[in-house]
Amino acid sequence: MAKKSRTPAPPRKVQAPQQRKDPRRARSLPGGKWVALLVVVALAAIAAAIVAVVVARGGGNNNSSSSGAQPASLIGLQTGPAPWNPGLDTLPDRTDAVGVHELTTEGEVLHIHQHLDLFVNGKHVAVPAGIGIYGGQFLTELHTHDASGIMHVESPVAKNFTLGQFFGVWGVRLNSDCIGGYCQEVTPWTVYVDGQPYSGDPATLVLKPHQEIAVVIGTPPKTIPRKYKFPPNT
Repeated sequence: MAKKSRTPAPPRKVQAPQQRKDPRRARSLPGGKWVALLVVVALAAIAAAIVAVVVARGGGNNNSSSSGAQPASLIGLQTGPAPWNPGLDTLPDRTDAVGVHELTTEGEVLHIHQHLDLFVNGKHVAVPAGIGIYGGQFLTELHTHDASGIMHVESPVAKNFTLGQFFGVWGVRLNSDCIGGYCQEVTPWTVYVDGQPYSGDPATLVLKPHQEIAVVIGTPPKTIPRKYKFPPNT
């Protein structure tokens, strides 16, 4: 006799497990939004302070020394006795290191002039024409047009330039010990500004309008120039 098949029981409904609610987690900290806001404000203040310090120190993307001192590894640097040539052969190799640019026109935002006298053992030595002017292809912010000794500082931006940068464009060594081939332990020298000795590193001397700068090497001349009569409109 065949067995009767049993009808299977209907499936039981299974209730999905419910997530346990922890009242401690649901409860927010007192004043949580204000605490978060204060944290954001504090972080912003710290970031602003860091930026201010970086700006005050002059940043870190300047190719030349932040003090204005002349880099010691300039290509084509003249380290012999005066007179010195305009240093044009290797000028394109020095512009970045000196911190100047190859301009197609003279800058107009900053346009000032100084006068440079060079004396070696009491004799006046001319500053050459064409310093910083590269064969009609470009000129730098620091240059000379003639042999009068007038230095032209003409830049598209307002910033300070130094005597060390000018000598770097010229391709002549200038630091606290040596000018060209003249070093203090062998041939003493002094740099004068408006007739007064400059006691610091002459390479860091900031160029200002109508300065009379005299580089006196060895025996000084009878008179140290105190000023220069610039042409009108210079």
